[in-house]
Amino acid sequence: MLNSKRIFTLLGVVFLTLCLTAPSLAQQNNFSSEDYKKSQYDIEMRDGIKLHTVVYVPKDTTQKYPILMKRTPYSCRPYDEGKIPERIMHNPHLQKEGFIFVCQDVRGRWMSEGDYTTMTPNREDPDKIDESSDTYDTVEWLINNIPNNNGKVGQWGISYPGFYTTAGLPDAHPAMAASSPQAPISDFFFDDFHHHGAYFMSYWYVTPLFGIQHEQPTDTSWYNFADTGTQDGYHFYKSITPLSKADNYYSGENFFWQELKNHPNYDEFWQSRNILPHLDDIDHPVMTVGGWFDAEDLYGPLNTYRSIEEKNPDTKNTIVMGPWSHGQWASANPHQSVGEIYFGEGISAFYQKEIEYPFFMKHLKGVDTKDLPEAYMFDTGKKTWSTFDHWPPKNIEQKSWYLHGDGSLNSDKPNKTKKNYTEYKSDIDNPVPYKEESDLVFIPQDYMTDDQRFAARRPDVITFETPVLKEDVTLAGDILANLFVSTSGTASDWVVKIVDVYPPSTEENDYTPDDVELDNYHQMVRSEVMRGRFRDSYKNPKPFKPNKVTNIELPLQDVYHTFKKGHKIQIQIQSTWFPLVDLNPQKYVPNIFKAEEDDFQDALQRIYHSSKYPSSINVKVLRNK
Repeated sequence: MLNSKRIFTLLGVVFLTLCLTAPSLAQQNNFSSEDYKKSQYDIEMRDGIKLHTVVYVPKDTTQKYPILMKRTPYSCRPYDEGKIPERIMHNPHLQKEGFIFVCQDVRGRWMSEGDYTTMTPNREDPDKIDESSDTYDTVEWLINNIPNNNGKVGQWGISYPGFYTTAGLPDAHPAMAASSPQAPISDFFFDDFHHHGAYFMSYWYVTPLFGIQHEQPTDTSWYNFADTGTQDGYHFYKSITPLSKADNYYSGENFFWQELKNHPNYDEFWQSRNILPHLDDIDHPVMTVGGWFDAEDLYGPLNTYRSIEEKNPDTKNTIVMGPWSHGQWASANPHQSVGEIYFGEGISAFYQKEIEYPFFMKHLKGVDTKDLPEAYMFDTGKKTWSTFDHWPPKNIEQKSWYLHGDGSLNSDKPNKTKKNYTEYKSDIDNPVPYKEESDLVFIPQDYMTDDQRFAARRPDVITFETPVLKEDVTLAGDILANLFVSTSGTASDWVVKIVDVYPPSTEENDYTPDDVELDNYHQMVRSEVMRGRFRDSYKNPKPFKPNKVTNIELPLQDVYHTFKKGHKIQIQIQSTWFPLVDLNPQKYVPNIFKAEEDDFQDALQRIYHSSKYPSSINVKVLRNK
């Protein structure tokens, strides 16, 4: 039975769609921004709240055009009447071809009415308001009020707008024909502000962006960022540790800061904001896009794709992962680098022309183009694209790489050894930095490929390494660090990094920064942190028993990376990662956001690698075809 989100004119939409003749070839338009006209509307939702919506329509009225919509909390500026940006959309091919481009300010943001909620929970009750109902009501209004539309609607968005795209999938309007969530947030306890329960302190600075309600619709920002008084991020974040000191900057008015502080565990507040369980009964094609080195939203695209695939086996579901940081695929820059590592020329342009453009043309304009593969994946080691009909690929071999007391890493399970563990002191006053530079930046990106030599040389970072590889080794899929650990304290974080160690003969390229040498470069390929209290349950944390061997299973997100012949594979393990992640006191307290200075202490950490406690890194290795 159709619920109330789907009943508004279903027959009318079907009739309109059937009356259109699907072209076999794309209409070869060449529109510039000057070929569009701009209108603005305040569209009323079913509860009476009006959402401000900016619409760009081709001036040419001899054709009908599909609607391509983005919903965003970040503003649909410019709001000036008649002012049209040169790039209405990041993809020049879609803009030239001709679409009705729509941008909408979501509830409580900018020119829209209502109250804003972070990661609006999806409501199973069809009469409740959520992002699905707002998307539905908007589509219903657009197809009935915007002239020359062809009855088909697509949606897309990058980052938070990617979440709104995903949130528009459940109970979608029958006119919705294609969706592309790009770098979507899916669950704030595992992406962006938290990773496996560890608070990403580097996001603290941006909390006002999401935590202050506007009093009424406005075209200017109503929130202010903190005056830190310094650009030294390491120094500043030490000054607000414990995190209770951060209250000096954020008052009770910042509701998001209060939510972060008062919900340190994966309770109903966070669980209700997880969109993944609701991604069933999707009846139109979806293309999820992400970057392998996206420091903000890596969990989101991988798990959005995975959830749709599991719940909708008959839905056309595609994933695209390239060598990008956050949203770089929308860039016009022909040279693709993340940090100091160069991946090639024209990568984003290739995506825009050969992947994104055909996807929307096929499903919104009916152009006869071949289907995209299930997975379009970029090998970040070989620096080439590959396609797969399944992700992770079917032709993989599950392998366990074991840690050994001599610092080696191989597939041999440890036997009797005189050295059953490797230990290090986690010094709370000298935490391991996430990178050598200490600039205060909002959500650092480049560290995802950074040189890790500085960390490998610290006594509080332990390393395990393969011999020089005699042949290429390609990892394709998710990774699990299966560790046996102990701590002298009652609380601890555990950080695992996968590193590609370049050979001494590696030469720089034309796009390597002048002060960087790739000789013996330690490129980080993947990394993750777990707040150890959540090792058995994210909802019900518990302390460690001092010096007791404990098993930790830390999932790392997928990779597609070839460690080339002549390189080495290195694992780094540590317990601080500052100020990317806040400091764990290393003494168990119920809520780290409310810890006091006396709670912080040093800890002696051990990683075990014996026949009884064989710590390993479990990987998926792509078989040679």
